[in-house]
Amino acid sequence: MSRFALPPEDVLRAREKLVLDHFRDEVAQDWDATLSTFPHPHYELIASMTVHDGDGDVREYYHDTRVAFPDQRHEIIALRHAHDAVVVEFWLMGTHLGPLGRIPPTGSAHRTRMTAYFLFDDEENLVVERVYFDQLTVLKQLIGGLDKRNPRDLLTLGKAVFGLIAMSGDEPDPRLLATTAPALDD
Repeated sequence: MSRFALPPEDVLRAREKLVLDHFRDEVAQDWDATLSTFPHPHYELIASMTVHDGDGDVREYYHDTRVAFPDQRHEIIALRHAHDAVVVEFWLMGTHLGPLGRIPPTGSAHRTRMTAYFLFDDEENLVVERVYFDQLTVLKQLIGGLDKRNPRDLLTLGKAVFGLIAMSGDEPDPRLLATTAPALDD
């Protein structure tokens, strides 16, 4: 299919339903239903340059993010169709009640604007959810909620900064670095 042509309306409607079901099941923390939207679960988080690939790895990602933000939820801002994707802009929200990687819980809430690309193959299978967001927006809200005059919160802030520094040395997933420019000659 040409990159300039959209699939028929019934295909777009089916993709949209699958994506909306996926979002709903994530909020409900129904991991079996969420994972059933993929033949092979695959998430790419561009801000952290990490990939979660396969059932076990994606379930671990779900577990870790819900330990950090047990009340994680979203508000959809817009949904758009592309020739091979559904693009969703949304607010991701949650309260930081557990460790986020090496960052200790701050008790602060965040509301972060994000974009997710749900990419489909030629057989209309969801092959990846690729999420773009600004990590600094999240971190400013998590750390900004701490009382800098409270010794306990200052200790949490110090641990959070130490955790950020420790995480800054993580290598990007090489699958996200090996990109190929599209052929735009046609």
